[in-house]
Amino acid sequence: MHHLHTVLDTVNSFVPLDVPDPGNGSAPPGSEKFIAVMGWVKWLALGVVIIGLMIIGAKLAIESRRGEGGAHLGALGMAMAGVIVIAGAASLVGFLVS
Repeated sequence: MHHLHTVLDTVNSFVPLDVPDPGNGSAPPGSEKFIAVMGWVKWLALGVVIIGLMIIGAKLAIESRRGEGGAHLGALGMAMAGVIVIAGAASLVGFLVS
């Protein structure tokens, strides 16, 4: 047990324990246009996904009578994954830019 403490003390002497603070930072000049374009792309992408969800829902409703509605559940899952990726990316970039 004594050897373990010696090893840990040696490692702690080489590894810095304080994490440097990068500060608050600020967006570079001219980033207002980029933020505006990013907002437009987000709204366009979410609009396309919503239209896609409506189409998938209509296909599910129509083909459920024929017993083929389950075939489109994979497409519904992929569309919902797209919503998560779009919203997550927009939120992450918005957080990093602000």
